[in-house]
Amino acid sequence: MDPGQVIFRATQMIATTILSVATLLPAHAEPGVYDDRIVFGQSAAFEGPAASLGTDIRNGILAAFDEINRAGGVKGRKLELVSYNDGYEPELAIINTNRLIEQDNVFALIGEVGTPTSRAVQPLAREYRVPFIGAFTGAAFLRDPGLTNVINIRASYDQETEELIGYLVDERGLKRIAILYQDDTYGSAGLSGVVAALNRRGLELVADGTYMRNTTAVKRAALTIRKANPDAIIIIGAYKPAAEFIRVARSIGVDALFLTVSFVGSNALAADLGSEGSGVVVSQVVPLYHDTDIPVVSSFHNAMAKLSETVGRDLMVDGLGFVSLEGYITGRLVVDVLQDLGNNPTREAFIETFEELRTYGVDDFTLQYGPGDNQGSNHVFLTVINDDGKFETLARQEAGQ
Repeated sequence: MDPGQVIFRATQMIATTILSVATLLPAHAEPGVYDDRIVFGQSAAFEGPAASLGTDIRNGILAAFDEINRAGGVKGRKLELVSYNDGYEPELAIINTNRLIEQDNVFALIGEVGTPTSRAVQPLAREYRVPFIGAFTGAAFLRDPGLTNVINIRASYDQETEELIGYLVDERGLKRIAILYQDDTYGSAGLSGVVAALNRRGLELVADGTYMRNTTAVKRAALTIRKANPDAIIIIGAYKPAAEFIRVARSIGVDALFLTVSFVGSNALAADLGSEGSGVVVSQVVPLYHDTDIPVVSSFHNAMAKLSETVGRDLMVDGLGFVSLEGYITGRLVVDVLQDLGNNPTREAFIETFEELRTYGVDDFTLQYGPGDNQGSNHVFLTVINDDGKFETLARQEAGQ
């Protein structure tokens, strides 16, 4: 089956396969807005090495949509999500996005996964003035103040890498830093952030290595980096190649601290590494997903439990994580903005909302927007995988907090 034929809706079983919504829905004035529902579109990876990222971000969005739908929807309209697989490949992402905009007539695009795919499809969203919400990437180009249709949730890669380098250099006193990065725009974004953070401290990389997107061919890079005898290696990649690199590097005698940014897919990385994950540091842009003393995390758990009932699958077992929490926060923001727009929401009104000084509270998680500022959160949290394969916050004295 063509993965692009699978459509996911928040109000019915995720695995349901149906015809394109464009052939089933009547004509209407505002794209994606109907008397009883508002339709959102998503192109993301649901197959391949980045599949867990697309699945988790979608589950989080669906949890927020399901939560409001159970309460009667937004002004009586249920929220629906149409999701297509792009395999983390820009060419397929373009095909999917064209379909979502031109055939499915979605109200907005939400939850795109990745820098290369976002770079490929954002111009389409801009051309059609379609809101481009909550892309799962911290790439700097999406923070361009001129991209008024782009609504970012998360902190940037520059902020994540600054936090990681600050921890390594300022707190730990380590200076021999190397990097492994994906050979595309995502990897380049992370590389740029790491180099800038090192340069601010009068340092340079001691080694670098690359691998090709959607592969796990990392051995050559590991051999190259080993020659530099680094104290720490920052990985800018997805979970499968990151896990493979850590295993290979350790097997050839690399004795270094391994760190990576949030895009890696933390839970998938920890699961892949198993006992070999202990001590790996990961920067996060949302709080610990299992700490239900945090209000937004408690709401997230409750919403995921309810979504489990809707889809007929226990998402409390394998669906809870940092990525799905980020998706939930994204969905909650959408709900709040739609509530403010009243009975006749439009794409343009949605976009204009973020051009004004606004603060949204997703429980205790604050998002602030304003003129020239399309990024809601600046939060970066440092976490580490413990001996049990669980994530915990890096000790305050270690992180220099």
